[in-house]
Amino acid sequence: MKKQLYRAAAATVLGLSLTTGIVAADTGNIDTTGPGSRNTIRTNLDNRTRVTNHNDIDVNNTNHQTARTGSAQVRWNTHGGDATTGDATNDNQTSADISVDNSASTANLGTFGVGGLGGFDNGASISDTGPGSDNRVDTTVRNNVTVENRNDIDVRNTNNQTATSGNATVSGNTFGGDATSGDASNTNSSQFSISVQN
Repeated sequence: MKKQLYRAAAATVLGLSLTTGIVAADTGNIDTTGPGSRNTIRTNLDNRTRVTNHNDIDVNNTNHQTARTGSAQVRWNTHGGDATTGDATNDNQTSADISVDNSASTANLGTFGVGGLGGFDNGASISDTGPGSDNRVDTTVRNNVTVENRNDIDVRNTNNQTATSGNATVSGNTFGGDATSGDASNTNSSQFSISVQN
């Protein structure tokens, strides 16, 4: 009866020594463990990064121009002079320079893994373990990076121009001069420069 009790007690002590040294930590060191011990350092690093850039650029340029010269008439005179209308001119210049730079939002996404995102550095070590021990350092790194860039660029340029020179009339005169109507001209210049960097 006494022999059986001793054997049971010895088995209990052995069972306790087998569970010595089980460790689950981010980083750490294990040293000086007993024989037959099981030593484990588990490290899990989960990096999830989502970058979303929405750039809505709307440029709308509308130009309505109308130029008309007035009527010049010389009529019913013995000596009629010249009839000359003035110039009708329209001039429009539009310039838009738009620059969008989203590169700063993804500048630090080029390095992954241990020592990458999150600044993780696994310095785990296991040393000075007893005979027959089971030593493990398990490191798992998961990186999930989502980058979404939406660039909606809408440029509308509408130009409506009308230039009409007036009527110059010399009529009903004994001596009539020259009748000259002025120039009618429209000028429009539009320049758009759009730069998007993601």
